[in-house]
Amino acid sequence: MEKLTNKEEEIMKILWRLEKAFVKEIMEEISENKPHYNTLSTIVRNLEEKKFVGFTAYGKTHQYFPLVTNESYYKAYVNEDMVGYFDNSYKNLVSFFAKEEKISVTELKEIITLIENGK
Repeated sequence: MEKLTNKEEEIMKILWRLEKAFVKEIMEEISENKPHYNTLSTIVRNLEEKKFVGFTAYGKTHQYFPLVTNESYYKAYVNEDMVGYFDNSYKNLVSFFAKEEKISVTELKEIITLIENGK
């Protein structure tokens, strides 16, 4: 599975949330730095070529939907980032976020509970 650009990830997040959408509907969901309609359409077609989205044709209009789940995408790249940045250690990953104060003690306790319960 190919890693997406930041803009492609942004579009995929919208499609994952909406489950299916026309380019116009995707455009409505972009709050900042809206691309031109044709640019957005090109990005969506690139995602189609990369096999991340499929479509249903309604005449000349296409309604797009994800072919890749957000879970499978993030699983592939979280593991890659962990190897690259955290020496393949979940301990290093968690301690990084704890040191940066991006995760609270309460959240850490919740994570421990999830691990202990096998979820």
